[in-house]
Amino acid sequence: MNRRKSRDPKRYHPPQVYLEGDSVILREFLYVDTDKVRAMLAQLSGGVAEEEHETSRHEKRNTVGPRSVAQHLQVTGEERYTQKSLGDALFPTLEDELEAQGLLRDISEEVAEISEWSSGNLRRIAPPGSLIRVTAMGSLMDARYAASVFSGFASVALGLQGLGVDFGPEAPPTPPGKGKAKGPGSRPAKQNAADPERQLEDSIPDFEGPGGADGKTLRAITRVARGVFAPGLHLNLFPVDSGEALISARLQEGRQYLDTEADILFARYGMERQEWTMVGSIGSYGPEDTSMPDLDFVRPGGAVDRGSFAEGINVLMKHLGGLGFVDLPQHPGFSVIPFAVYRSIPRSPDLVALHE
Repeated sequence: MNRRKSRDPKRYHPPQVYLEGDSVILREFLYVDTDKVRAMLAQLSGGVAEEEHETSRHEKRNTVGPRSVAQHLQVTGEERYTQKSLGDALFPTLEDELEAQGLLRDISEEVAEISEWSSGNLRRIAPPGSLIRVTAMGSLMDARYAASVFSGFASVALGLQGLGVDFGPEAPPTPPGKGKAKGPGSRPAKQNAADPERQLEDSIPDFEGPGGADGKTLRAITRVARGVFAPGLHLNLFPVDSGEALISARLQEGRQYLDTEADILFARYGMERQEWTMVGSIGSYGPEDTSMPDLDFVRPGGAVDRGSFAEGINVLMKHLGGLGFVDLPQHPGFSVIPFAVYRSIPRSPDLVALHE
């Protein structure tokens, strides 16, 4: 018996096929939160189909001679069994169902107009919790990958210096054993890789490279990166050319279609902006009022008002988010809880004309 080897759905990423008129549109998924998609689809349809079976059978009976003397019974039949995995079709099914019930709104045109952001109309038509689809130019960001790149750059620079390469007067080679004097900005003491206190910037050694780049500067950049964008893969959409508004989403690891290392993702997709489509629910808008809070949470007698304390901390974080110091949406942008992220596979005009 021939057995077809099953494919791991976390490593098999076939493009999805959609029909638009007489054209076939392929979409390549970067990310699908299958758990969330299944849960929502179950609410809409009462269950999630996992496979489909089709069986057909035809019979032909011929009787020859008198029944009392002889009988020849001929049975011809054909049975077809088809099993189709519907796992990869979960999100397209959900997307179609949400559109059919008027629960999903495409806001790509609205977010491309700065007036929609400044007037507050966007918040009115798509309040927090709304299910939206948005297509815009965007790029990936991962502070871990940035630290890895900087560390690799430092390794190359140190290796070239060891080979006698002179980077110029701005950054002369450092002779072996003659490192820079330790100061407040120097690299902290080396820590064990398993140390929970080890930070991303600790992988970048002291060095001086081409163009004046050095370990101190790159460690400082990495510190800012891991504060502004918590370590993990982020998708940043820039729907307005001026860059005044940002739509941000963090792509949670362990979900289908996002099971590879950050360096492989960036090697595949690069760091330039390209067109992405994201479907999900709006998490929150960046607060317009980011004034410093009055942290008054102590009651007469010295007791702590827990509610006031929690609200004060939230307002403080909101203030820091408004400054761009922490991983929170910044006014007038908003965050998205993503269900899926994909990009359309372009069709060659020559091949389209030939097909037609």
